[in-house]
Amino acid sequence: MAKKLEDYVRTIPDFPEKGIMFRDITTVLQDADGFHLAIDSLKDLIKDIDFDVIAGAESRGFIFGAPLAYELHKPFVLIRKKGKLPAETVSETYDLEYGQATIEMHKDSIAPGQKVVLIDDLIATGGTMAAAAHLVEKLGGDVVKIIFLMELEGLEGRKVLSKYDVESVIKYPGK
Repeated sequence: MAKKLEDYVRTIPDFPEKGIMFRDITTVLQDADGFHLAIDSLKDLIKDIDFDVIAGAESRGFIFGAPLAYELHKPFVLIRKKGKLPAETVSETYDLEYGQATIEMHKDSIAPGQKVVLIDDLIATGGTMAAAAHLVEKLGGDVVKIIFLMELEGLEGRKVLSKYDVESVIKYPGK
């Protein structure tokens, strides 16, 4: 019987703190079949979407976004933490549980009117992807879909992204 993607994800209880079920993607990546299934599953989420560019959030969005872009012959755009990109950037600051973070994109990475698919490994609170979507929109792009490998439904990140078409391969109840 073929394994499901969930079968490749390792769950570590009480990490990083008690009560948290940490969903570890390293076990997906270190298994060739698991990694292949992950990319194919993400590709299925956008098979009927008309888009120009895939943009991924640092760093696990790079891991899944780059091979997906390669497979679909689309450009791949980096969304990085502040201060990591060498050319002129646009930035967006967003709230974390304790404090704030800032992400950036190169000003020339998205052309006005381009249709963009955003990707990351996990949707938790939705803050990072909401900020990423705002960056795309600042550059004149149109976010046509946001995809994730995994979703922690108990953290209700979809509410933050409610104006976007959001899909995830695996949904976990709870946090």
